[in-house]
Amino acid sequence: MKEILEKIEQKVKEHPVVLFMKGTPEEPLCGFSAETARILRTLDVEFHAVDVIGEPEYREAVKAYSNWPTIPQLFIAGEFIGGCDITRQLYQSGELQRKLSSLSTKEKE
Repeated sequence: MKEILEKIEQKVKEHPVVLFMKGTPEEPLCGFSAETARILRTLDVEFHAVDVIGEPEYREAVKAYSNWPTIPQLFIAGEFIGGCDITRQLYQSGELQRKLSSLSTKEKE
């Protein structure tokens, strides 16, 4: 498990936005993953997706890494944001857009 946790940490550090999801953004395999990916695409956000069905070793490990029991899981700038419901709430309040715009500012520095 330690090795896969290190891989998760590497992905979260390498990519500004990472979504661990069931399926792919093009072919999500659950409604929650589909909605989270849709929100990111609506905001025109480039994100790295990890399919926990196609790569099953990630499924339980990411839950342990974030201490969160469900998939999808969204990370921005190395910070665990949450699952679908939290992502939707942040999007509706404008907070998700603020987190993403501050990320863009950091990348330009």
